[in-house]
Amino acid sequence: MTTPRGTIERFYSVIPAGGIGSRLWPLSRADAPKFLHDLTGSGNTLLRDTWERLAPISGEQRIMVVTGRAHRAAVEAQLPSLADPNVVLESEPRDSTAAIGLAAAILERREPGVIIGSFAADHVIRNHRLFTAAVREAVAAADAGFITTIGIKPTEPAVGFGYIHCAGPLELSGAPSALAVGSFVEKPDLATAEGYVADGSYLWNAGMFIARADRLLEEIARTKPALHKGLIELAAAWDDPATRGPAVDRIWPRLEKIAIDYAVAEPAAAAGRLAVIPGYFDWDDVGDFASLAKLNSGGRKSDLAILGEDARVLADSSSGIVVSQSKRVISLIGVRDIVVVDTPDALLVTTSENAQRVKAVVDALKLTGSTDVL
Repeated sequence: MTTPRGTIERFYSVIPAGGIGSRLWPLSRADAPKFLHDLTGSGNTLLRDTWERLAPISGEQRIMVVTGRAHRAAVEAQLPSLADPNVVLESEPRDSTAAIGLAAAILERREPGVIIGSFAADHVIRNHRLFTAAVREAVAAADAGFITTIGIKPTEPAVGFGYIHCAGPLELSGAPSALAVGSFVEKPDLATAEGYVADGSYLWNAGMFIARADRLLEEIARTKPALHKGLIELAAAWDDPATRGPAVDRIWPRLEKIAIDYAVAEPAAAAGRLAVIPGYFDWDDVGDFASLAKLNSGGRKSDLAILGEDARVLADSSSGIVVSQSKRVISLIGVRDIVVVDTPDALLVTTSENAQRVKAVVDALKLTGSTDVL
């Protein structure tokens, strides 16, 4: 097969498009998760932006999307060039190891020796040139046998992200920036995050993983042999429509639900098999309304960001973010760092400081049986 000009040989992009983005409720719902929304005012959904960022790197015919069965129509409407064999449907969410591992197993059967890169469908990345340069280095490190991630150079002591502690340089051909990973660190408190940024040897964990598919599967086999066995069985049945459905129904619900950070990245780092490429491009995982406000206000805390095609907002001496999907007039007077999300059937009012706590509202709604607004 001819490699399109400018793309990376043997490279396949994988886009896990799952989760509901519960910290962005009530904007993000089970039937309309955050990757299907335009959260930056670009005119594109986050999923479409991800596709356009990856297509020049791997080629449109070498992008695989892993998503839920319920989202297939919406995903295909957003991505009309997505090849049908590259749509991988989950019967239910089983977290990132299962999603990315299945993609790796399918692609390794189709193309032994393939290098895959996993990039979330709901992240915002600016400066595509720097992003592409980081991916090229990550592919070179992966070809050398490392599980590789791209870490983001911190611009502030953020407490909403995990951190990667970098060790010394690896001196790999084609990847001059590659560093060994010392450890992964969970979301820290503010004082700890300030220490990480001052130290200079920590990067934000952006959840991007690049590896030879066979090496990724080896790591899963080491730490989660039962999960690996199920993924291999699924991949063997995948490309035959007669066997795929029964295999998914039988195997998928029994797969362990675990994030790839825990099943692959942390054990690989402990064994010296994980590399990181520092990324110097603007990145955000749009994890809550505070980050969404910052994205849409140019980083100026005094501004009020407004999202919604027909938003009717009157504001005086107010800052924060308003997301409007209704026709109501929203008036704000003298409120700072406010978050207002107005949808036809649910209203959220909080502050940027408490934006991370929105997930607790979603959990409470589940417990009370109010699933009609989820």
